[in-house]
Amino acid sequence: MLETHKLSGGWGPTLVNEDVSLRVASGETVAIIGRNGVGKSTLLELIVGRAQRRSGGIALDGNDITAQAVHQRSKSGLGYVPQGREVFPSLTVAEHLQVAARPGHWTQARVLELFPRLGERLGSHGNQLSGGEQQMLSIARALLGNPRALLMDEPFEGLAPIIVEHLVNSIRKIVQSGSIALLLVEQRVDIALDLSDRCIVMDRGRCVHEGVSATLARDETQLAALMGLGH
Repeated sequence: MLETHKLSGGWGPTLVNEDVSLRVASGETVAIIGRNGVGKSTLLELIVGRAQRRSGGIALDGNDITAQAVHQRSKSGLGYVPQGREVFPSLTVAEHLQVAARPGHWTQARVLELFPRLGERLGSHGNQLSGGEQQMLSIARALLGNPRALLMDEPFEGLAPIIVEHLVNSIRKIVQSGSIALLLVEQRVDIALDLSDRCIVMDRGRCVHEGVSATLARDETQLAALMGLGH
């Protein structure tokens, strides 16, 4: 469903990612893990079109989207839950959901069933929500675009354990509900491996390991060695 081929790029003159090739199938969750600053978030920004590509390509459902602008990639079926949530402070929850909606499986009723708390906060503005509520809204907004592939950048960052547990369960339901391909960047390695089918370890802007998440989770020695690359 989502594929990159030798994708390289970064910010301005700074090259962050080099020759990254990956695939995520429909209904599959792939986690990207690695130490801070190795290019995980920049890779997602390259795929959605917000960082500057130097070379390589991106395909979604077999269609080349490399030259598409950010909004065109969204219309093509690429959803994004950015780090920091990027909720509009002056829009209500209801307005966020209305402007994001496109026809498909995910309707407002379905996302409110997934996140009942948002149904209680429809009239509240973005800056009146807690961090957990903002993250729910960011995910709900992305789902209402009815993406074929969904990218999530550290969705559990800074949240209380009870909210993290709720979001983990919600993400499982999202993947189980249809044919969304999920690419997840997460600093909490235990959660990332538990949620995903496969994992990619990054170091210095490159993919240095790819394998079955459950297998890596059981091999603490290999996991520690991979997460310590570059020391």
